[in-house]
Amino acid sequence: MSDVTRAKHGRPVHHWRRDVVELAALFTAVAVADMVANLVVHGPDGPRLLAISAAALVVTAGFHVWWSRRHGHAPPTGDTDARPPSAEAQAGPSALPDGVAQESTLWRMRTTVKDAPGSLAALCTALAEQRVDILSLQTHPLGEDTVDEFLLRAPGSLPPAGIGRAVALAGGSRTWIERADAHDLVDAPTRVLGLATRTALDAAELPLALRQLLGRCTIRSLPAAVRGGGRPEGVPVEGVLEETVMRLRAPEGGVITVERPYLPFTPTEFARARALVELDARLGPRVPPGQDVLTLPEGNDITVRRADPGDLAEAKAMHERCSSRTLGMRYHGPVGDADRYLNHLLSPRFGRTLAVRTPSGRIVGLGHLLWDGDETEVALLVEDEWQRRGIGAELLGRLVAMALEAGCESVYAVTQASNTGMVAAMRGLDLPLDYQIEEGTLVITARLDTATAGARRSYGPLGERTARD
Repeated sequence: MSDVTRAKHGRPVHHWRRDVVELAALFTAVAVADMVANLVVHGPDGPRLLAISAAALVVTAGFHVWWSRRHGHAPPTGDTDARPPSAEAQAGPSALPDGVAQESTLWRMRTTVKDAPGSLAALCTALAEQRVDILSLQTHPLGEDTVDEFLLRAPGSLPPAGIGRAVALAGGSRTWIERADAHDLVDAPTRVLGLATRTALDAAELPLALRQLLGRCTIRSLPAAVRGGGRPEGVPVEGVLEETVMRLRAPEGGVITVERPYLPFTPTEFARARALVELDARLGPRVPPGQDVLTLPEGNDITVRRADPGDLAEAKAMHERCSSRTLGMRYHGPVGDADRYLNHLLSPRFGRTLAVRTPSGRIVGLGHLLWDGDETEVALLVEDEWQRRGIGAELLGRLVAMALEAGCESVYAVTQASNTGMVAAMRGLDLPLDYQIEEGTLVITARLDTATAGARRSYGPLGERTARD
């Protein structure tokens, strides 16, 4: 596995040059400290040098506090979610204002300014001096301060650090900049209404809607921790907002935790997220209707549709018909515990499930797409009698199409090296794959960033298709 691949997936990449520089800096600091100590102890001006050193430390600490307040929630250098610019994001010459380079980049920027007359004007002037076009602006009042959120179109030659410096000189602090695309050109009310519509149609859309509403963040659904009652511990009905973390009462009684490093949530964002969760709770569990009829190579017809908790009894019946080996490969634990996972797996709160049925209505296969924080897991279970007929590959292709539609960058499957069917199905996706073996368990990750639009059209949400080997 190359260093580039390792860095992309969040694993540490060690650079020996950086280690040498840090080691040299450490030795230099020790030598300087020893020299200062000798001067203070043995020199005639020891007390004066000590006082000067103390003053220098105070000045350094004060500068650090000032710098932290201005940049404490900024992302690490270079962490701008810089995806390769899409064709839509590159504006044509006719769409650019006078004086802006033909190649431009869309950025989302958020910064905090004092709620005082002229503060916004100073920011706009500073951006104009850098030939940056302001496409949209939202304000989030915070008492004495105001958080301003911009959608900017900047010259392609202007790096985000240059924009950040200009904003800091104009009075902005805690500045966050990330790459935007053409979808961000939709105004905020329209975007929120669209997310509410998606959530209303499908309960599985709630985590995705929250992520699109709040930007890069980690969303986890946790079951209720109950002590002698029926209320989740530590989360009131109205939820909790703690700077970069918000906790909301989940519709099923658990807790939804949303975390966004470096960038605190505003009360406006908290109110919008809570409104989406309340809408989901009022509508209850639901999945969109619709099913596809597929023809297997031997001529048998099967149907594929979304599953929900109403299919629990049929799913348990399929478990009873599956062999211990098949259940063990799917759940990686005691076979007797398999049934207790089904309530979670079939709930649209935690992902999407596809069920394969025979003409008699019997479930013979299940495919799961599960939201796992920043990652997405795929899992398959096909009844023994129906294996080796292309059902697993069909389910996996549809799940990957759903992941693409949801904007996921990758999906991973946890299996065993002996599960040749799952390995073959992942390889059949024709996507870049990473393999990891941890304590006898094989984790296969498929990266979706190179998937073509044709993959979307082949399956669609529940597109017409014929199962194959």
